[in-house]
Amino acid sequence: MTVAIVQFGGSNCDRDAERALSHLGIDAELVWHEDGLPADATGVMLPGGFSYGDYLRAGAIAANSPVVDEVREAAESGIPVLGVCNGAQIGCESGLIPGAFTTNRSARFQCEGVHLRVENADTPWTAAYDKGEVIEVPIAHGEGRFEISDGDYDELDSAERVLFRYCDAAGNVTEDANPNGSKGNVAGILGESDTVAVMMPHPERATLPDVGGTDGDGVLCGFA
Repeated sequence: MTVAIVQFGGSNCDRDAERALSHLGIDAELVWHEDGLPADATGVMLPGGFSYGDYLRAGAIAANSPVVDEVREAAESGIPVLGVCNGAQIGCESGLIPGAFTTNRSARFQCEGVHLRVENADTPWTAAYDKGEVIEVPIAHGEGRFEISDGDYDELDSAERVLFRYCDAAGNVTEDANPNGSKGNVAGILGESDTVAVMMPHPERATLPDVGGTDGDGVLCGFA
């Protein structure tokens, strides 16, 4: 099994993702977007960074790359797809996920550790956790505020497509625990299938015991 980590101009978390997956014993391959997905790819990761300098909107240009059509086809065929940070923005811009990510409530770039509460533990990305469990992973974004209409949000919530919510260390979902102003404290959501997910925090930066802890391991094990 090989996870294709798609690189765009401006990607900067691609090698972090490769190292994290390899550390977990998951084969991973860096794939330049112009080369398309390898025929033997059994998973796809859209990593963080600033694809094309976030011109127009974060993820907007990358979302129109031909490789994203291949990613969409892979997702429809049941291949696991995970978008992280800029990859989450690409996921929304390409229609893999509803909603949009926009400028943080603070109107500034934020890089810090946050707590997440597992909202749905019955998915490949959260099977390693218990529902309600609190994990700690870092964020690093300037456009991480998840926005969606009230009606679409209610549909996501009722369908249990919210994976993670920002919370405090005790698991309380509060406004103070919401680092970017995301609607409903949403930090990660599912696509139409539970094999497709995006999240703004960086699980790949919480997989090495000596660098940021290991709370992100369970998310990446969704590829295993």
